[in-house]
Amino acid sequence: QVQLVESGGGLVQAGGSLRLSCAASGRTFNGKAVGWFRQAPGKEREFVARVNWSGSATYYADSVKGRFTISRDNAKNTVYLQMNSLKPEDTADYYCAAPVIGGRVPDFGSWGQGTQVTVSS
Repeated sequence: QVQLVESGGGLVQAGGSLRLSCAASGRTFNGKAVGWFRQAPGKEREFVARVNWSGSATYYADSVKGRFTISRDNAKNTVYLQMNSLKPEDTADYYCAAPVIGGRVPDFGSWGQGTQVTVSS
């Protein structure tokens, strides 16, 4: 099973930017779609974005479309989430996961430990 470690979270003012990273170790996630999800306090975890195995296809939740960009560097076993024009409602713990199949992570999938993003108004 692949181990995933997120980094890059922090505190930022509204309108600012952050770049999250998700690094794979153990086994790579090459050949697999990888996704970002988030969970705000008191809310269920929700899908944010996913990228296919090659990086040629991406898909975003409507709430982040046009502001967030997911990408991957398979040579580095790392997936990124560039977050621009951040809003207070983007405040959440962000998780990466693989594989993502049909927008969901199967039971055998791997999740990272999460990285916290706080956007102040």
